[in-house]
Amino acid sequence: MTQDVVPVALGARSYEVRIGTGLIDRAGAEIAPLLRKRRVAVVTDDTVGPLHLERLRAGLGDVEMVSLTLPAGESTKGWPEFTRTCEWLLAQKVERKDIVIAFGGGVIGDLVGFAAAVLRRGVRFVQIPTTLLAQVDSSVGGKTGINAPQGKNLIGAFHQPSLVLADIGILDSLPPRDFLAGYGEVVKYGLLGDAAFYDWLEKNAPAMARGDTAARHHAVKRSVEMKAEIVARDETEEGDRALLNLGHTFCHALESATGYSDRLLHGEGVAIGCVMAFELSQRLGLCSQELASRLRAHLRAMGTKVDLADIAGDLPDADTLIGLMAQDKKVLDGKLRFILARGIGQAFVTSEVPADVLRAQLTEALAAR
Repeated sequence: MTQDVVPVALGARSYEVRIGTGLIDRAGAEIAPLLRKRRVAVVTDDTVGPLHLERLRAGLGDVEMVSLTLPAGESTKGWPEFTRTCEWLLAQKVERKDIVIAFGGGVIGDLVGFAAAVLRRGVRFVQIPTTLLAQVDSSVGGKTGINAPQGKNLIGAFHQPSLVLADIGILDSLPPRDFLAGYGEVVKYGLLGDAAFYDWLEKNAPAMARGDTAARHHAVKRSVEMKAEIVARDETEEGDRALLNLGHTFCHALESATGYSDRLLHGEGVAIGCVMAFELSQRLGLCSQELASRLRAHLRAMGTKVDLADIAGDLPDADTLIGLMAQDKKVLDGKLRFILARGIGQAFVTSEVPADVLRAQLTEALAAR
């Protein structure tokens, strides 16, 4: 059974991301070296729990498991369920050297990681991501947090996991929409720093969507390698790590505008945001129209969302969307920061985006709905 190990090199906080099939079925053996006592506290949601929680329990073997199941969905990532999780972990008498397991997608990983960061000023946790999006992005790098009414991920902490187990097999249980939403984060890696990977995706991503395990394994591995390299250079997003937010300035504003609802999944917003970032780059003379069109055509072929017109229901006007962007974590000295591109694999961070160009782009995109 093929397993790849990608190290995240952060000195004393270093850990491994293990990628393969059947990892959940041998979770006890994978986690055993971390355990001081044979007991773990697992937090999942009511989509993943009914499908996979008993399988994880069996995979843990003689390790005792207590579990909490939260509601599924982005709206869980707020104060009420965060408070509930912290209080439950305290009721389970979880100590600093114990292990908490985040068993779910990005919402569960972010919320549980933040709870682990603040509980007793920091307890250890393990990520077992169950979605493509979480496997390639949110489970790696230690960004944890919850949403605020003012915007996404505005309350949180950097808290690295002790281990990440990315079981490729569990992706077979994802609904097609969720898998494709995760693809928005996969394609982002090629766009920001690896043109050869983007070329590979154009050829092989359709097979991934159809369920090709080897293609899925390679895509997850390459995505994690790229993220691990960037995180090792810039753990707390002082420089290079901001590149990982390609598409996210647009995405987070759109998620806020749609109320963090299933009108727009995070990865769908990233896909739309990547297209808008390339189109903004083209408007500013940084890259050719051909590149933006190529990306748009690829995402259309994959069947994911590409335009504002693909989002159901009403959206606010351009100035309101720009106001939502102003709540983004990347804002520096009151200036919006965008990740733009000079070509595929050539992303960079800038605050030099004229407001009138941005407003015109958004106005035209809204008019086309």
